[in-house]
Amino acid sequence: MQNNEPSKYNNFLETHAKKLIDSFFRVTKKRLIDIATDGNIYQALYEAPFCVVSHNADSDPIFNYANKAAQTAFEMHWDDFIHLPSRLSAEAITQEERQKLLARVTQNDFIDDYTGVRISSTGKRFFIEDAIVWNIKDEHSHYHGQAAVIYKYRHI
Repeated sequence: MQNNEPSKYNNFLETHAKKLIDSFFRVTKKRLIDIATDGNIYQALYEAPFCVVSHNADSDPIFNYANKAAQTAFEMHWDDFIHLPSRLSAEAITQEERQKLLARVTQNDFIDDYTGVRISSTGKRFFIEDAIVWNIKDEHSHYHGQAAVIYKYRHI
């Protein structure tokens, strides 16, 4: 995974964005983003009005994608986001809950009912409702990490 922020110069990280889009459809049978007839679907994902994040498959996963909406919600720029262990996006008191969630996703390939508190880089807390979290797998079922789409959240 490149460290460059998605842009027209790297086709909005097409390879990774395609994995997100394809794996989401594979496990949920739903489209992550509408097919762009007059534009670039990878750009549309990066600029979507909802949050999309992913982390790699390391034992202590590191974020490797965050669209603009996610960067806004977490109050973090791309370069900082993609070096952050995903566990640090949750408060310490919810780490056990987060581990149970990730285990559930690993077992079932996705969940569509995640609700919980996350914390931004400035310490602001926000409540996520009914997020979808899924395993990123390629067409050969090779595991590449996990991703989440957050349609609803509110600051608390």
